[in-house]
Amino acid sequence: MTVKSEYLAVVDKLFRTRTVVLHDDLRRALKVQSRVTAFHVLKAMGYYNSYSHGGRYCVLERIPKFDDRGLWHFRDIGFSRHGTLRATIVYLVDHAPAGYTHQELESILKLRVHNTLLLLVEADQLQRETVADIYVYCSAHRARAVQQLVERRKLTPPPVENADVPLPGQLAPAVLIDLLLDFIRHPEHDTKAVCRQLASLGHWITPVQVEDVFRHFGLKKTLPSRSRRSRR
Repeated sequence: MTVKSEYLAVVDKLFRTRTVVLHDDLRRALKVQSRVTAFHVLKAMGYYNSYSHGGRYCVLERIPKFDDRGLWHFRDIGFSRHGTLRATIVYLVDHAPAGYTHQELESILKLRVHNTLLLLVEADQLQRETVADIYVYCSAHRARAVQQLVERRKLTPPPVENADVPLPGQLAPAVLIDLLLDFIRHPEHDTKAVCRQLASLGHWITPVQVEDVFRHFGLKKTLPSRSRRSRR
């Protein structure tokens, strides 16, 4: 399909005043109702759809500066070299040395991904395994998944339910600082959630240690250590 030069000029002008554009606004600028027409104009210029916000935003190829994962954010709008949210998650998980937990993916992608992960597992595009009572999402290719699980288990400390729990003063200062920051930023976190967050920062700490820290500092909040919330 040949695209009218005036359409190309309209889109070029629009993106000189905006970084990203809603598809609805683009059609209004072109004065067309057809999604197909707008698509052909964008395709002729080169563009990306947002993987967030239901794909309602677009950006010209010349604008994003993607990071090493192929991601770029404009405010809270996410774009990916890999296309849709589902395609992006599959790519990220496939290329992760130790797979990803859903919390790790949410931190990277900056949006909720739990339901999308379930759909990918059901479609056999990802596998899900349990490591230390936490779900880890791995490649759909079994050999690759085995490698990822081996690496994940290397990163996961052994159970310490019966180990002596060090006093807060025996914990590294960096651990204490990150724990207290998590308390301030995420008051909804229970002790297991605190442990998961610290683990993502490279700190291994038990729920009992978390409770001891809060008692030690006389903080008012009491976090449940035996939560029966369902795992994701």
